Amino acid sequence: MHDEPARHLPPLGDHADEHHFPGLRRRGFLAAGAASLGAFALTGCGGTDDTPGGDGSAGTPRRGGRLRAAFAGGGASETLDPHLTSLFADAARAKALYDKLADYDADLSAQPRLAEKWEANKTLDRWQVTLRRATFHDGRPVTAKDVLHSYRRIADPKKAFRAKASLEPIDLDASRATGERGIEFVLKRPTAEFPNILAAFGAYIVPEGATDFGKKPIGSGPFRFVSFSPGRSAVFRRNEDYWDGAPHLDELEFVIANEESARVSALGGQVEYAHELHPTTARAHEGKGQITIVRLRGSDMQGFAMKTDRTPFDDKRVRQAFFLIADRKELIDGALSGAGVIGNDLFGKGYEYYADSLPQREQDLDRARALLKAAGAEKLKVTLDTSAVATGFTEAASIFRDQAAKAGVTIKVKTGSKDSYWSDILDSGTLCSYRSGAMPIEAHISQRLLTDSTTNATKWHHKDFDALYQRAQSTKDKAERTGVYERMQRRLYSEGGFLVWGFADWILGTARNVRGVESKAPANTLDWARFDKVWLA
Repeated sequence: MHDEPARHLPPLGDHADEHHFPGLRRRGFLAAGAASLGAFALTGCGGTDDTPGGDGSAGTPRRGGRLRAAFAGGGASETLDPHLTSLFADAARAKALYDKLADYDADLSAQPRLAEKWEANKTLDRWQVTLRRATFHDGRPVTAKDVLHSYRRIADPKKAFRAKASLEPIDLDASRATGERGIEFVLKRPTAEFPNILAAFGAYIVPEGATDFGKKPIGSGPFRFVSFSPGRSAVFRRNEDYWDGAPHLDELEFVIANEESARVSALGGQVEYAHELHPTTARAHEGKGQITIVRLRGSDMQGFAMKTDRTPFDDKRVRQAFFLIADRKELIDGALSGAGVIGNDLFGKGYEYYADSLPQREQDLDRARALLKAAGAEKLKVTLDTSAVATGFTEAASIFRDQAAKAGVTIKVKTGSKDSYWSDILDSGTLCSYRSGAMPIEAHISQRLLTDSTTNATKWHHKDFDALYQRAQSTKDKAERTGVYERMQRRLYSEGGFLVWGFADWILGTARNVRGVESKAPANTLDWARFDKVWLA
């Protein structure tokens, strides 16, 4: 997702649909069912016309078969409620079952999905959206009433649905259906980039009145629900009536395997697609021809989150010192085996509105010590929460601990549960490992950096910053709007809570017979985990 914060999963349990997926046991995949990593090999990035994998251009799509996709997951508390989407496994399952009005293209621009078109009035505070003709899995048409129901459910003040902060500009009491397929969205203020709201992470459309997402969820997506065992597997079947063309696959099965080694070992025998592989795995087996590697460049923001509302990080001088402690290249080389680019304490490198004019930060231990002394934080001791929940987390934590020691800071690395890491670190602790998938910079701000954001891991609560965001949203002139976003980023660069040290390649592995996996789609965008366009050769 991404971003990703939420929960993560134990390995598959003893009863994980073994008739569909022989060989699964509590500690992942049986060694007998999937030989050691050395028995497999990984080919280079993406694919070409005469090689399998990456760009989907190899041959004519073939209909049929079941693809099994292995993801890390979220345990027995997993849900198919698309408004609770948080993990990458959640997002991939939601994408298979449901649709949004819009979604992000590879360049993070909003592209129409269930919405056929949108049009603003001159003052940008009313937007008319026309839906395309589409049906839910039970045959009912997707209507304006379903859209308004879905958005009102997400915006429920008693709930903490992920997209709530993104939908905040919409006045849902005043918005109305103008016909079966027409909606007039009335906004609380002019909003120039309203289509980004329609594409927000988790803003899926469900049928009016839908409440039970566990037993037989109904969506309008490319696959229909068959079965779901939280923390273990989900099986979906092709939706022949999908508005964007029926999938090539007969069936899609998501299986949960938290250990990266288990996901890789199963490739080609027990699964055909493995999400999130480690750079060292790819590098060690590249070019041997058994498995195809797909690299989604710069997809994954890597960093540490400092909680700005509590000691010691409620003093901005301590945060500034930590920015200067980081040797970013050492972190990239050590934690990611060089598979990434350095960061500059801001999200969204290379995206629209990114403040690339700010000087690249470099390690300055003398200045860091001076800032800590000024803050009365000499000989500072702090706990860094991390987990093996994500590629590079524990390695980066150890490297940063050693870097901090050179500035007189003692960091105790505390390795937490993979099952509950994301929910644990949202409110507790002071310093933690953090990452995010792709999304527009304005979505990152709305979901993580406003006073009411539901995933505000740095506890960045500033009403004047909220006001700047609203001003940016309301600014019609793009150059002026860019200036407001730059002003916001300058403040985050100076005193924010995210120490962004790098942007990692997102690495997928597929069996040699898999085609149609898009190699240019960052995680969280439309064509990432787009299993309706994948086929088995």
